Amino acid sequence: MKPILIVEDEEAISRVLAAYLKKAGFNVNRAADGVAAVESFALSPPSLVLLDVMLPGAGGFELLEHIRSRSSCPVIMLTARDGIDDRLAGLDGGADDYMTKPFVPEEVVARVKAVLRRPSVWSDGSRKRHFGSLLIDYTSGRIFLSGVEVSLSPRDQSLLLFLAEHPNRMFTREQLIEQVWGMDYDGSDRAVDLSVKRLRQALLGWPADEGEIRTLRGTGYQLCSS
Repeated sequence: MKPILIVEDEEAISRVLAAYLKKAGFNVNRAADGVAAVESFALSPPSLVLLDVMLPGAGGFELLEHIRSRSSCPVIMLTARDGIDDRLAGLDGGADDYMTKPFVPEEVVARVKAVLRRPSVWSDGSRKRHFGSLLIDYTSGRIFLSGVEVSLSPRDQSLLLFLAEHPNRMFTREQLIEQVWGMDYDGSDRAVDLSVKRLRQALLGWPADEGEIRTLRGTGYQLCSS
């Protein structure tokens, strides 16, 4: 059973989430503040962290930074603050998903399962994929084109890694959002289109005969490889 760490200072919310996650088959550890969370994370590394933004002492964003400096463990932010700036701060800081309170516990469990189904950017063994001059190193999460590292935002990187994990397979925009980002977007089709546009710009030197991110008009996208 995969361990989940809940970092939430509201006891009632923490207790309910723990009950639902245990019912779904997860092991659960709980922490009520940043210090306890850091200790728990070090002693028993979780498969995923549910992280409240508003915590006593070290805040959620600070704790997210601490986790990201040491691990690629998935993190879902939980908060009563639903402003776009807060959402973007969490996502840009490396969060895998962002949920605003009040939420339905069943949806939290569903989001946890969705995030854990995604292909991991990191792994314990060496995993690399070559598409001609494009090298994707799943061990380090780094991408190289003709030997030069390609700099991508976490969101665009996740999309490329997912498409490369499933070459020549078509995905609709809705599937990509669910499988890669696990978030509900207003105007979600546009979010995927913009991410693909940025990826193509970043991979301009990638020869078409080695591969490409292809648009299937009216349907979705795929990473084509010979």
